[in-house]
Amino acid sequence: MASSKSVFANLSVFQFLTFLRRGVFYSFMINYLFTLMQTVTSTAFLGTLDMVASALGQNLLWGRICDRVKVKAKLIIAGETIAAFSYIIVFFIHKSLIEAGSGFTAGLAIIIGLSILEFFWSMSDVGWAALLTDITTVETRGRVIGTLNFIASLGRMVGILFAGSLYDNGEGFRNGTIFYIVTVLLFIGTLIMLLLSRHAKWRSTTPCEVTSEVKETDRRSSKENEKAYKWFLASLVIIVLGAASINQIILLFIKLPAGLNTSDYEMSLILSAWTVGGMIASLVSGRLTDKIGRSKVMFLGLGLAIMTPLLYGAASNYAAMALIYGINGVSFWTIQTVGFVLAGDIIPKSRRGRLLTRYNTVMALSWGPAGILIGGPLADLQVKSLGLSPHAAYINAFYASALLVAGGAILFALKVARAQRGGNA
Repeated sequence: MASSKSVFANLSVFQFLTFLRRGVFYSFMINYLFTLMQTVTSTAFLGTLDMVASALGQNLLWGRICDRVKVKAKLIIAGETIAAFSYIIVFFIHKSLIEAGSGFTAGLAIIIGLSILEFFWSMSDVGWAALLTDITTVETRGRVIGTLNFIASLGRMVGILFAGSLYDNGEGFRNGTIFYIVTVLLFIGTLIMLLLSRHAKWRSTTPCEVTSEVKETDRRSSKENEKAYKWFLASLVIIVLGAASINQIILLFIKLPAGLNTSDYEMSLILSAWTVGGMIASLVSGRLTDKIGRSKVMFLGLGLAIMTPLLYGAASNYAAMALIYGINGVSFWTIQTVGFVLAGDIIPKSRRGRLLTRYNTVMALSWGPAGILIGGPLADLQVKSLGLSPHAAYINAFYASALLVAGGAILFALKVARAQRGGNA
């Protein structure tokens, strides 16, 4: 039986590799899709269809399976393996379409291919969320999740730095280099989880076992907490939609010739600053949630999420933008850390698989739906119908983002923080 330190070490390596892969692949994917498809809204379809497929997979299948049988690690292994093979398939299909002279269709092939993949890959998300909740307690959850998020941020930063040189004005995707690297990382992560699942015995009981501990946990999960969880998800929907509505726009904004006009290297530095801010926030916010309460730390993250978009247009050079975007990274990872901790506190153990899928679905709104529903159309409308410059249109989208986050923060304050007052929040 593997020690808890050994288990955490392996989970940390897996987390690092996961976000290293994401940094390598997604840092410039929006820019690459824009060169193929030529509209902001079209690029946002990447995350939108991914999110829909992930939500369907988690809520219809994987969450229920996770609650009924003890297969958390196996769900992760299966999801990562399917993803590894799928990336190669998507690459070759998109390459053949580019060679046929159809750039828009090639971009669409990437979006649809990764979306189909996400339906099955989402089993890994469910297994990971349930596993982390099982191996932590209310007293240690903030610290553990914060540390793992720190490791995730470190992996993402390394990935972004590599992506800056690998992208090469799109050649890194066109020639398959980035696809191949991501596939190798997926196989390594799968191997780590496979070895861990064979040698480690998770201390948690199987959710389907109706033990006295489970019954007591369910009894303690009062109606007030269940209601608070629903309001928590509702407020989080508004917050995530607002904050993530400009995820695609910011990547285009910092490359605008009429604005910062950054090089690929400078863009990597800006994105890295966001990740460094997230690294610091993950360590600090995780520990603070255990010491001073969940809601207080959440409000800090929300305040920064409202402030930073208002400052993007004032950045006069890439260094200033890196500072502001770094503070935005603090806000995102604070919200991410505290949000997962809150969900873990409230959700009854016997329903973790199913209810964590709802939390994962809400957080997945940041992948693209926010861009396609709010940010992308708002930017395209101002440029194509109102005649504004992309620079002015993007800045207006930033203001809209801040207003939405403020609305979600008010709902959180009224319906969640107040209900949790006097408890762990």
